[in-house]
Amino acid sequence: MAIIKVPAAETKYGFHDDYSEGAHPRVIEAMTRTNLIQQNSYGEDDYCNEARQAILSLIGLDPAGAGLGDERPSIPKIYFTPGGTGANLLAIASHLRPHEAIISAEPGHIVGKEGGAIEATGHKVISVPAEAGKLTPSAIHEGYETAVAFAFQPRPKMVFLSNATEIGTVYTRQELEAVARVCKDMGMMLLMDGARLGAALVSEKATAGGRDDQLSLEDIYRLTDVFWIGGTKNGVLLGEAIVIKDEVFGADFPWHMKQRGQLLAKSRVLGIHFSTLLQSQEEGEGDLLFWELARHANAAAKEMSNALVGMGFQLWAETDSNQVFVIFEKDLVEELEEQFNFFVWEKLENGGLVVRLLTSWATDLEQVRRFCRLVRAWKSKGEA
Repeated sequence: MAIIKVPAAETKYGFHDDYSEGAHPRVIEAMTRTNLIQQNSYGEDDYCNEARQAILSLIGLDPAGAGLGDERPSIPKIYFTPGGTGANLLAIASHLRPHEAIISAEPGHIVGKEGGAIEATGHKVISVPAEAGKLTPSAIHEGYETAVAFAFQPRPKMVFLSNATEIGTVYTRQELEAVARVCKDMGMMLLMDGARLGAALVSEKATAGGRDDQLSLEDIYRLTDVFWIGGTKNGVLLGEAIVIKDEVFGADFPWHMKQRGQLLAKSRVLGIHFSTLLQSQEEGEGDLLFWELARHANAAAKEMSNALVGMGFQLWAETDSNQVFVIFEKDLVEELEEQFNFFVWEKLENGGLVVRLLTSWATDLEQVRRFCRLVRAWKSKGEA
């Protein structure tokens, strides 16, 4: 995969997020090539339909929507929205009645990082403790029982999780099956935020058990009621693909999109992005561009994480995907900030700082190595 190098300007290199770059060159080329071809609006264009067919195949349905090994399949509805906050807001508000609430892990993105978007729709977010950033059946059960203990408290009807999680950890198939089981037992729907779903599904953690235990998009469709596939953080300019299992909820979804300003007249842009992501690197051969870009992001994070651990630094969270959480001293952070952008996630009682470093589909590995060389030089200076 060809990665465009950063110009040799006097600018800081960024590990602050995984959406600082624009889009993969193949996406830009596809937009240019199709620019003057007239298309229908509001998601009824050829490109959105091509992307839908690709997603149907990935979740175990043939392009015509017939089930593979399923005589009476449910045909999901697939829609494209510009960004992740809108995808979460739409998925939740369209599925819940006014008095119903959603359960999320305390570090969940909808809890504190979306400007109160979910609460603004009138739905309470019930936060529960997480283990390594992930929801557990026991936490879900406890959150539900606490919520229904008194009359007229908002009633939990949906569970929210993200994969990868807010701290970069990923769910195994067994963990997701356990969460889905408790949701079903308690009569709640399950929503998966897939902003970094590509990175999660190609993670070594997700594939560690071998092919028989590997979590796939087909598993996610089977186990959730609604989920979305993130493009913004994996190679496109913007866009997320929402997959809705229930045909009734799905049929009304465009009205929710329109009312909340999330239905683009030129949805063709989102369709081109996703149809390109879900094509093979070589025509008819090789891996999908979507997986290839996610693997690059993960590989860059793994190289950085391994190097820092090798120098004796402690990780604050396991590096399962494309996020590295490491504990640095304040002096080191200040020195690194002169040449790099990154996010200070938490201040520890002992004075240490938890630093979050994100790699992307376009991360320059030489910049990863330069970052690690500066860390090593600082450490050697302190030991001298």
